[in-house]
Amino acid sequence: MKAYEFKGQTKFYKGKVRDVYTINDQLLVMVASDRISAFDVILPRPIPYKGQVLNQIAAWMLNATKDICPNWLLEVPAPNVSIGRKCVPFKIEMVVRGNLTGHAWRTYSSGQRTLCGVEMPEGLKENDYFPTPIITPSTKADAGHDEDISREEIIAQGIATAEEWEVLSGYALQLFARGKEIAAQRGLILVDTKYEFGKIGDTIYLMDEIHTPDSSRYFYASGFEARQQTGERQKQLSKEFVREWLIANNFMGKEGQVVPEMPDDWINTISKRYIELYEQVIGEKFIPGNFSEADTFEKVQDALRKYE
Repeated sequence: MKAYEFKGQTKFYKGKVRDVYTINDQLLVMVASDRISAFDVILPRPIPYKGQVLNQIAAWMLNATKDICPNWLLEVPAPNVSIGRKCVPFKIEMVVRGNLTGHAWRTYSSGQRTLCGVEMPEGLKENDYFPTPIITPSTKADAGHDEDISREEIIAQGIATAEEWEVLSGYALQLFARGKEIAAQRGLILVDTKYEFGKIGDTIYLMDEIHTPDSSRYFYASGFEARQQTGERQKQLSKEFVREWLIANNFMGKEGQVVPEMPDDWINTISKRYIELYEQVIGEKFIPGNFSEADTFEKVQDALRKYE
């Protein structure tokens, strides 16, 4: 996919999976590509409809939570494109965890009981619920990996004031509660997720994507307790299956490792799984939007004229 050139464009940023265009330093045009990444590496072949799936889930979730806090989204002019307000971002990700999974479990199983300054109770096993959801922020690194950070460090380093932290943490917990409600209606458990926030003037806005399978982990609710009792692995709804395939083919993003060849049938399988993710999370039939790049460009240009 080649980069577009929009009227009033002041900046262009190509991320791992999204292309972000700044318009007149006030708006962002975010194009969700079909690129897919794992282990911080962009895989060599695109996944049909992946960009549309993630863009439309994020837009749906932003609209379903806009009564909780203001968000950046203004409109979705094309299936894989969102236009929204440009905010000054807080350089942290607000990671909310409802269950002891992933990084939190690795920390816990190593014997530690504190993560990002938050105490974790004794006696939990992998995937158990925390008594109440916890916030374990991470830095948003310009280069390298994100790192854990505590509330106290965030305030001491001037990343957010104590007052801003109260707003950010309040929003994050309310958003997570809404996400869990929506997930429960679909037979899912929202396990953990991340939120990003920014400011315009004194107003704090929710930014970026939320509650997508790329930014969140979901378990299937049916059989969850039974699997916890027997120690079985929980059934996940996320892109974990892509990572598992790569690991099985001896790739974990380490130096000297080569990304395995991705045959057509595997590409089609991933595409179908993303469409299944959409239908499960949103509860609606997925309608492929087969827009050409020229069509997409025109739709976005038309939408941007409203904001001139």
